[in-house]
Amino acid sequence: MPGLSDSAETNLLKLIFQNVTWANIGDATGLVGSSTAGNLYISLHTADPTDSGNQTSSESAYTNYARVAVVRSAGGFTVTGDTVSNAAAVTFPACGVTGSTITHFAIGRASSSTGEIIGVGTCSLAVTNGITPNFAIGALTAVAA
Repeated sequence: MPGLSDSAETNLLKLIFQNVTWANIGDATGLVGSSTAGNLYISLHTADPTDSGNQTSSESAYTNYARVAVVRSAGGFTVTGDTVSNAAAVTFPACGVTGSTITHFAIGRASSSTGEIIGVGTCSLAVTNGITPNFAIGALTAVAA
């Protein structure tokens, strides 16, 4: 199967991450964004969750860890070409006693338990007692494969 054009990649990513309608697919209405944008959830991982994994694959389990909701909008995600990044700072709960070494993040559909991964990226962070994992605007970047 041939790859998507650059404009098709951008439009598809905007539909998924920003809830922007992709006009003129099928008819003038196109692929319509949701009536309620909803959230996607950022998870942290101690190893690559892989293309066949889910949000629990190698997911961090530091004390107090929880996934962070990011709204499906331009306020939540920036889409440039085939790249998606966080449009606002993403802050996780502060680490308690048990820490974790984070090597990857994932963007998925579930706030907890098993959830489908939509995108994965790399990061490097040692989380120890008292550390609050915080990612500045644009620090979490995933590229369409």
